[in-house]
Amino acid sequence: MVPGLRKAYNESFTDKQYEAFLKDLNSKYPGAIQFRLAETPVFVDKQFAGQMIEACEHIIDVITDPSFKQYTEPAIPPGEHVPNESDHCELLCFDFGVCLNDEQQPEPRLIEMQGFPTLFGFQVFYPDLLRKYFPVPENYSQYMNGHTRETYLQLLKEVITGDVPVENTILLEIKPHEQKTRIDFYCTQDYLGIQPVCITELIQEGKDLYYMRDGKKTAIKRIYNRVIFDELRAKKDTLGHFTDITQELNVQWVPHPNWFYRISKYTLPFLHHPYIPATYFLNEIKQIPADLENYVLKPLFSFAGQGVVIDVTPADIEKIDDPQNWILQRKVQYADIIETPDVPAKAEIRIMYVWKKGWERPQPVINLARLSKGKMIGVSYNKDKQWVGGSVAFIER
Repeated sequence: MVPGLRKAYNESFTDKQYEAFLKDLNSKYPGAIQFRLAETPVFVDKQFAGQMIEACEHIIDVITDPSFKQYTEPAIPPGEHVPNESDHCELLCFDFGVCLNDEQQPEPRLIEMQGFPTLFGFQVFYPDLLRKYFPVPENYSQYMNGHTRETYLQLLKEVITGDVPVENTILLEIKPHEQKTRIDFYCTQDYLGIQPVCITELIQEGKDLYYMRDGKKTAIKRIYNRVIFDELRAKKDTLGHFTDITQELNVQWVPHPNWFYRISKYTLPFLHHPYIPATYFLNEIKQIPADLENYVLKPLFSFAGQGVVIDVTPADIEKIDDPQNWILQRKVQYADIIETPDVPAKAEIRIMYVWKKGWERPQPVINLARLSKGKMIGVSYNKDKQWVGGSVAFIER
């Protein structure tokens, strides 16, 4: 995307260098990285970054509207509404596909968003190490909004732990040491001092929660929430005893679980911006578009791309018996834009925002990227290909 940097990077790249990088990356927590990491970062100039932020700020205008909670109330499925919802979502993310406009210039297109944390820890560790092995100009960074490693980590700690001591804050997940993203939990523990805890390990006494820390029963006052209800629902029969986190508990949530649903695919039909594809609730569509091949069908309540229908037919729509839980979104044509040794790769960039207490709006702080050479973007796909997988955007300062 920045032709000069791409050319220089590709010409200097060696497989030996990449293997040494991976060995170093995996040495701290052997076996913890369960997804493929691409051979290259994405280089992004100021103009393209500005276009992504412009679209993000439009979404934030919608999220900060006083009526937002009211009209996203139906987004929360019955039985999954958690009490004591916070005023705002402390960690949120926006995914953009890298596309080409009519003038064949790179332009972002929003894919989806989430009121939920992602790799806020790993995206410090991994790109910093990448710089040791590959040429990245000093005026390009994974950090956004003027942040450095130090200011970013300080802000992340303030947002996640708030005014609660580190030992009374936990990272909550389902079987955290078995998750594909567990490397992020370990990085977060290194940087912030908070421990990953399985939902089956919570100790409940009335409305109070505790966990074992260094062999001592310790009160939980604040939860950095990584539990996805879809996954909990799918795995609950295999977990044995676990604490019902939809009950009223004496804890602060970061972010509160309800935001996972409010800031999600459910929000897309309310957005209207040049970089955001038109999206409709399936039950509100009076007539199926004549150019249905230009749309993608997505379930509202799923994660990691499950249930998405890319090549939609009228038959796919007709067999859906709960259209209120589906959206039809204008298809995004990813550009084959990242030059690699064989065929070009497609790219997706996730802009990651934090919302500190006292701020009127969240702010962009860091990012991640994913490269693909197939129909689906994501680290679970393209397993037989190279120069694909998890990555980062180094953005021009």
